[in-house]
Amino acid sequence: MTVVHTPIFPVLPGTTVNGRPATLGVLGGGQLGRMFVHAAQALGYDTVVLDPDPASPAGRVSHHFIQADYRDTDALRELAARALAITTEFENVPAESLAELARARPVAPAAEAVAIAQDRVREKAHFSRCAAQGSGVAPAPHAVIASEADLAAVPDTLLPGILKTARLGYDGKGQARVATRAELAAAWRQMGRLECVLEQRLPLAYECSVIVARGRDGQVVSLPVQRNLHRDGILAVTEVFEGNVPYASAKQAQAATISIANELGYVGVLCVEFFVLEDGRLVVNEMAPRPHNSGHYTVDACDASQFDLQVRALAGLPLAPPRQHSAAVMLNLLGDLWFDPAGAPRALPWAQVLALPGAHLHLYGKTEARRGRKMGHLTFTGADAAGVRANALRAAEALGMAPF
Repeated sequence: MTVVHTPIFPVLPGTTVNGRPATLGVLGGGQLGRMFVHAAQALGYDTVVLDPDPASPAGRVSHHFIQADYRDTDALRELAARALAITTEFENVPAESLAELARARPVAPAAEAVAIAQDRVREKAHFSRCAAQGSGVAPAPHAVIASEADLAAVPDTLLPGILKTARLGYDGKGQARVATRAELAAAWRQMGRLECVLEQRLPLAYECSVIVARGRDGQVVSLPVQRNLHRDGILAVTEVFEGNVPYASAKQAQAATISIANELGYVGVLCVEFFVLEDGRLVVNEMAPRPHNSGHYTVDACDASQFDLQVRALAGLPLAPPRQHSAAVMLNLLGDLWFDPAGAPRALPWAQVLALPGAHLHLYGKTEARRGRKMGHLTFTGADAAGVRANALRAAEALGMAPF
């Protein structure tokens, strides 16, 4: 790829190139890309999105849309020609495409960080190194299984456990609970004998996540700790208010996330998910090199959203520490809600939901509802956690969601 480097960096708001506003690019056109585009446009940037889906949510609101495969050389060249800096909106874009773009333009996060997040084996090795170097938060006891010999060598202490494919697993996909060696062997073979990680099943109290943004100068800012509830491996509810996680656990999770970002030399927005065990110990689970579903509440509850931070980190702008001004509860809206128990499409009671105090509805512009598909989110904000939670529970009941 031959694209002449522009001398403009940082890419300041209001900058023009050939008479046009400076353009920021994003590889991936889903809802995270859409919200990045909105945040970039609020600062006066043009945007360009590359995605294979002609109806991609981000592509539909961007100034420029390149419909192409993520490995399409001509499309990558066009993206680099249009954008002064480029990010990604999800971790399963080809890392080699990010590396190719980085030969022509600043790219954040870097291809290497994305490649680590795509591979559970490398990810856990990174977490273990950070724990040994002082983060204090290690991954769950685990073993890598890539052969029949590895399978036979698994320690009994790892059972019962959760078997996960090393690559391309998200939202509960590529996972199986196993209690015995026979179940483990059957699950691994059913997964096609792919490289997998077996994690010991631990006594889990709840889950939480931390989102940080890190600049090229090494500056790091952190959002508050999010307490999360997953159902069927997909995030269902995020609660963020004072006391949602014990103070000591919150500080330890934030410090561990900053350590993970620093050890990577990371640039951009990074989310790290943690398990909190029944005895209060933290276990690091996985990372996402991008904004995260659990951080969507920041659009309505903070003075700088995770997408504002993504734009700033990418463009080389100062990272002012974000402040949460309202207690928040976020409900993830999956396509299941668009169907009644018999499977027939149904209208959702948006008027009833939006009549509740502090309701902020965000629909992603997806043209088709499917079970398990993220169609939007609903955030409730307010001055006190109890009131916010009560309104979120009323909305969940109206929508047919399980209480929490």
